[in-house]
Amino acid sequence: MDHAFFEQLSQLARQAIADALAAGLTAESKDPAGFDPVTEADRAAERAMRSAIEQHFPDHGIWGEEYGMVRPDARFRWSLDPVDGTRALVCGLASWAVLVGLLDQGAHVAGMIDLPTLDDRLISVDRRTSRNGSPVAASACHSIADARWSTTDPFLFDRVEAEAVARVRGAAKVARYGLDAMAYARVATGDLDLVIESKLQPHDIDALVAVVRGAGGHFGDWERGSDFTRGRVIAASTKQLYEETVALLAG
Repeated sequence: MDHAFFEQLSQLARQAIADALAAGLTAESKDPAGFDPVTEADRAAERAMRSAIEQHFPDHGIWGEEYGMVRPDARFRWSLDPVDGTRALVCGLASWAVLVGLLDQGAHVAGMIDLPTLDDRLISVDRRTSRNGSPVAASACHSIADARWSTTDPFLFDRVEAEAVARVRGAAKVARYGLDAMAYARVATGDLDLVIESKLQPHDIDALVAVVRGAGGHFGDWERGSDFTRGRVIAASTKQLYEETVALLAG
């Protein structure tokens, strides 16, 4: 796998989203009990990327947020979140992203965080992450006291999680909210040091792992492992910062 195919997926998704925006965007909710928005931009971008993957890699599996799974037993599986941060998109904010992950027998081997509004594309292949073609590196921050940390929405944590995260917030130097996948991109570029989140789905996570790790950062769960089935993730600039964060969350 090389950068060129990820760049092709980026261009296809960007064009599909731009066309949907030009036609006028209407958000529907996938959750009758709340507001979980989806738009034609989400669907069109996923269709465009799926078509390209089917053409180039017909034996690969695909798991997308909008159109589900095909070939679940394939060795290689693509994970697609065509618009991560649809709430940001419909609010005219820049933090939404196109996320693409590639897994080899469940291992995260490549990924892309594409921020079209900013023309900012991070791609990780061969365990190296680049930003618009130039290598990037996570910061050397190893202490919570020096850390710039983020979470997309602090109100998504349950009570116990919120109490744990409050310990990190009280110890960290800077906190920023509402960044969606942009926060993980900024860990990879060295501008943020730490992201903590919960209740994420696989399509939210799969692209992020390779991008953060390929920049030298650490990506794990809340229990010093790599079990993301509970959707609880930590992206940290260094292993030492990750370990300190886990200890604070555990109390």
